[in-house]
Amino acid sequence: MDGIGLEGHFTIPNPPLMRANIDKLATLGLPIWLTEVDISNTLDKETQAIYLEQVLREGFSHPSVNGIMLWSALHPNGCYEMCLTDNNLKNLPAGDVVDKLLKEWQTGKIEAQINEHGSHSFFGFLGEYSITVKYGNRTASSTFSLCQGEETRHVSIQL
Repeated sequence: MDGIGLEGHFTIPNPPLMRANIDKLATLGLPIWLTEVDISNTLDKETQAIYLEQVLREGFSHPSVNGIMLWSALHPNGCYEMCLTDNNLKNLPAGDVVDKLLKEWQTGKIEAQINEHGSHSFFGFLGEYSITVKYGNRTASSTFSLCQGEETRHVSIQL
């Protein structure tokens, strides 16, 4: 077995139970993905959005969850359970939640000065980063990745 995929069809999510189940599965040491995440269409769209945010935050914050896939494909006859947009591709409340979280979970552009030791520290999300260092009329650029399991990442740039 190479990984674990947890289908996530929720009516009313229970984040503590979700966390406990993921914790237990994490003891296997395999990558975990939340798949087919949706919220029941028996709920109004605002409630769907509130519950979707709870599920996404719980999954994103768990160190053993490698990814999340939503079950929200648009079809001419509507969505299976939860839509992110209407038929005109205008966001519904669940789509607004996804957009908000994607923006929140980006490190974004950081401009900073180095300290007296020539260093700068920041907290970032997993992913690819580009860095540009300027000193006087000199500029150097590089890229680096923050990967799961790395507590601290050191990057050196030579000018």
